[in-house]
Amino acid sequence: MTKDEFSELLERIAFEQLGIDTLETRRADSLDFHDCAVWCLRDALIAAFDAGVEHARRPGVLLS
Repeated sequence: MTKDEFSELLERIAFEQLGIDTLETRRADSLDFHDCAVWCLRDALIAAFDAGVEHARRPGVLLS
């Protein structure tokens, strides 16, 4: 997975699970800080973990 693919994955998880449009810093509290329920945060963490497991199962991926 390239750095760009990884960034896109994180952005997608943030949007789908937390409703966050971007993970880029926008230098405005109303844009950079978000309230979210703990169950939404849990779902986002599970999605990230699952994506890592899926990536690690691909042929040719080395784990360190």
